[in-house]
This record gives sequence, structure tokens and C-alpha cells, in this order.
Amino acid sequence: MKRQLQMIVLVSAAVPSAAHAQELLDTLVDVVVDGGNDYAWQKVELPGTTCGNGSQYKFFVRRTSSPNVLFFFEGGGACWDYDTCSGRAGVLGAANPNGIPDDYMQQVKAQYASPIVNGADPGLPLRSRTDLVTKGWNIVYMPYCTGDVHVGDSVVTYTDPTGEEPPLTWHHGGYANTIAAANYAKAQLPRAQKLLVTGYSAGGAATSSAFYFVRSIMNPQRGYLLNDSGPIHLAPNITYDSRPLHDTIRESWALDSVFEELPSSFDPDDLGTINRMVANAFPGDQLAYTGYTRDYNYSRFSYERFYEPHDQESVLARWKKDQDRLVAELNELDNFSYFIPHHRPINDSHCSTILTFIGSHACQAMEKKRSWFEYLELPLGQSYKCYSEFVPMDVFLQRFVNENRRVRIYEPKNWYNNEDPGMKIVAPLINAAMGG
Repeated sequence: MKRQLQMIVLVSAAVPSAAHAQELLDTLVDVVVDGGNDYAWQKVELPGTTCGNGSQYKFFVRRTSSPNVLFFFEGGGACWDYDTCSGRAGVLGAANPNGIPDDYMQQVKAQYASPIVNGADPGLPLRSRTDLVTKGWNIVYMPYCTGDVHVGDSVVTYTDPTGEEPPLTWHHGGYANTIAAANYAKAQLPRAQKLLVTGYSAGGAATSSAFYFVRSIMNPQRGYLLNDSGPIHLAPNITYDSRPLHDTIRESWALDSVFEELPSSFDPDDLGTINRMVANAFPGDQLAYTGYTRDYNYSRFSYERFYEPHDQESVLARWKKDQDRLVAELNELDNFSYFIPHHRPINDSHCSTILTFIGSHACQAMEKKRSWFEYLELPLGQSYKCYSEFVPMDVFLQRFVNENRRVRIYEPKNWYNNEDPGMKIVAPLINAAMGG
């Protein structure tokens, strides 16, 4: 593996940037991340389910002998106008605007997106593959193609602001897709012991937004919610920075029709009350949020189109303010955990459970080294040290799911991952493989 990695580095440096095409990216992912799945996925198409372009929605199921179920919401942006729904906006728009192909689960994104789906954190040079708590579980994999964090309930016609293209009719049908898939899963897997609902980015927002519905329908012995990097922040009025985004999506996705199905403890005028509502509705379940303080992806969705200035540090300052409020709210909920590392140089610090867990660790007392002799410790060049427990993501998952423990770590500002020698090699390759 180490020799393969060295060869890839040399090849990447020698080939002109124009030649870094899909075949090289596929090779990078396969070599750097030794952890994709080759499951025998069952494709499911149900009446009344659609993608944003009106095509048939498809989700995929893996059946095993396990009594446990992973209900996984895929991420990939969001949309509420022509540019973001048509694909013109690129990374800041909706994923899969052309629908879901039949071979979707054999493509790179679905194969490698999450170690939680694959049941193992992938092996990397000098780092062996680590089995996770979800190994061998039944899986319901929900691709993302509606631009509405899997909970929209509208059909909208968006007009091209340039006037160059005809109007776009878009189906924000995520809610119908989610309910149909949950009912199907209940029929196929009627006696689930543990149900883990999770997802990343927009799928993280879906996890919090749709957990009440999925959990109520499937009725497991015990439920688990893990929102990766899709926080729904408190925003009771316009003085809160997430309020403009919330008002925009509430209208575009016709969310009021979905809100009617939630308990009255949820306040439609403050979407961030979803966290408290879920915690109170299922007090015996384990719930958690994970994400990075330096997430420069979801934070852009939240503020960039609504505020000036919108340079990186201004955006991240708003994010930190909202995140502090979120943590204060979760501290009041007995069954809510959080696992918030500061930063990693992969995917703009967005998502802590995608592709690989390298750099997905958290330490409550990560600080600059205190004594000169600590700078002689390996690895040389590392100026930060954990003075409390160093908790990797796989350990957090073990405690959260298997041990039913509440874990709360909010890591202070540090650049440990930037100084990590292995990260300096691996991060550029992973970012290249992800198209970043």
C-alpha cells in the first residue's frame, strides 16, 4: 500500500492538470481509500416517488441477518432557484439534477462516501482497516436528487434569471420519498432492534428533519440519530444569522405541510426547535451532532447568499456563533451528544464521517505544547498536543451506539491536522479524488 501511494503521488505530480481526469480520480480513490463496498444492493422504485427533474426516484437496500438497520440519507447541496436546481451553481447547488441511474450504487460516490455504510473505516498507509459498529447491518440507502434535504413537499417552476433557458419545473418531493422508503423498510424489516438514522451535509439536515417520521414508522426497540454536518440552527427571529436561509427554504419547499405532521412542541417559526422536539419525543433514544468548527461548505449555504461581506472568515464567524448556540441548546438535552473537531484539510472541513476517518478525531483539551521537551516527541513538527482523551470517530461511534453513552466534545481552536505528516500526504490526494 505504501509503495502504491508513493507511485500515485509521483504520477499526480508528473501529469499535467488537464490530464487529471476521471480515470485518475477513480484510481486515487481506490488506492488512497481502501474501503469501498461491493454489496448486492436491491434497487427499489415505488409509486409516487420522484427526483427533482420528475424522473423515478430510486433507493437501495442491503439485506443481512442482522437485527439492526442503518437508514442513510445521502448529502449533496440544496436548491431553491433556477441556478441551484439546474446544476448551474455547481457545488452550491443540488446533487444529481438529472436523476438516479440504475447503477448508482456501483459509482464512486455511493461506494466510498461513508465508512458508516461500508461498515469499516478504510485502511490507509501505515493504518489498518477498522471495523465499525454498523458492520453487517441492514441498510436503506437514500440517494439525494430533490434538493430539499429529503423533506420538501412542492412542485415549483423556476425561471432562468438570464432568460437564456426555458423555465425549470422542479419536484421538491423528498418528504414523499422518505415516507415511502420508511414504510417499505418497516414492511421488509419489521422487528428492528437498533435503528441508526444518519447522513452527511444535506443528509445530516435530513437526519434531524426526518428522524421523527422514520423512527415513528419503523418503531425499533431503540433509535439513534447522528447528524453529520447538517445542523439546523436556532433562528427564532431575523436577528439570528440562519433565519434568511430558513425563511427561503420554508417557502420554496412548502415545509409548512410537513410541519403539520410534527408534534406541537416543534415551532414552525424556529426550525432549530427540531432538536429539542426530537429529544423530548424519544427520551430513550441516543441523539448526536458531529461537524467541524471550520466547515466552509455548509456555512456558505447558510450565509453566503444572504450577507455581506461573505469572505471565508466572515462566513465562519457567523457559523461559530450559530454553533455555540447549538451546543448550548444540546447541553440542556440529556440524550444529545456532540462531537465537534475544529478542522481538517479535507473537503473544506465539511463532514466528519465521509470517505475516511483520518482527521475525524476530537480532543477537549487540544492545546499548543506546554514545554520545550514536548517538541522532541514524535511526530516532529507537531506543535499541538492532546492533554485530555484523544477520541477517534470510530471510538465515538462505539460509545454512542453500542454503549449508549452520551459523549460531548467541543474541540478548541487548533491546527493539529494541518501539521500531521500523514495528513499532508493524504489530504491533497483525497481532495483531488473528490474533485476539490
